[in-house]
Amino acid sequence: MTEFDLIAQYFTRPNRPLFKADLGVGDDAALMTVSDGHQLAVSADMLVAGRHFFADADPERLGHKCLAVNLSDLAAMGAKPTWFTLSLALPEIDANWLAAFSRGMFALADEHQIELVGGDTTRGPLTIAIQVAGEVTRGGAMLRSAAQVGDDIWVSGPLGGAAAAVMHRTGRVRLPELIAQECDLRLDLPQPRVGFGAAIASIAHAALDISDGLAGDLRHICNRSGCGVQVWLDAVPAASQLKYLPADLALEAKLAGGDDYELCFTAPVAAREQIMVSAAQFALNASRIGVVVPQMTPSIQFLNAQLEPVLLSFGGFDHFKVP
Repeated sequence: MTEFDLIAQYFTRPNRPLFKADLGVGDDAALMTVSDGHQLAVSADMLVAGRHFFADADPERLGHKCLAVNLSDLAAMGAKPTWFTLSLALPEIDANWLAAFSRGMFALADEHQIELVGGDTTRGPLTIAIQVAGEVTRGGAMLRSAAQVGDDIWVSGPLGGAAAAVMHRTGRVRLPELIAQECDLRLDLPQPRVGFGAAIASIAHAALDISDGLAGDLRHICNRSGCGVQVWLDAVPAASQLKYLPADLALEAKLAGGDDYELCFTAPVAAREQIMVSAAQFALNASRIGVVVPQMTPSIQFLNAQLEPVLLSFGGFDHFKVP
């Protein structure tokens, strides 16, 4: 099978009504038209075997995840996905692997009515790079730089389930089999909060998706908005599976574990009821976990039940952190 046979067999689909590109896969470039009154939101992620996913990951789940993590970036902007590109490095052509991978990827693409319009393939260590684009009302995107003092801080769902899966797979903990399987679902099949992100875009201020852990990701909002945040530890929702972990590892998973892909956002106090209504529409249990305060050092303060500062020995994930 040649490179072009691979593209034709696994990543080229017949035109269907949901397609939005003027020209998709098969030419030197794709052509798209952006709707009047909208901006193009573009993001890219690269997933490397052994770094972002286990080398023996189920290919169908991997196809889902590699697109999901990109859609999550659009959700954090309040954008509606429209198209994506895929660049794929493969050590060899494995027909069964490719069939499963493309099946998982296109199932999620169809769910969000997003179209593959191009990309690249090459031989090399297994690496998956996706660029995703969507549309957002001009001036209506949620930005990391938009948090305001007095804002509530929210998360769209429980945290730590994906991190517990990694702890189990790497031998840091030993979970009961059924609990480990539940955690695997959180790690392997994250659900991008696209609809919810679009629903709150007009009422929220700053937002991001939790990919590297709450403790690390919140700093991006602080740095870009020039503010501080106070987070109530007991208010941060934990995945139910964390009760099977020692207390210290459960806290680490909840605050520093990546791969949850829930949204973290700030919004004015007056928006509380509307946020809860929107969350319920998408079957989400959004939680208010803290407040935006004037700039301070350190920029994030975690508080216990007595509102006393708690010092943590961990932060968010960093690819280039020296051990």
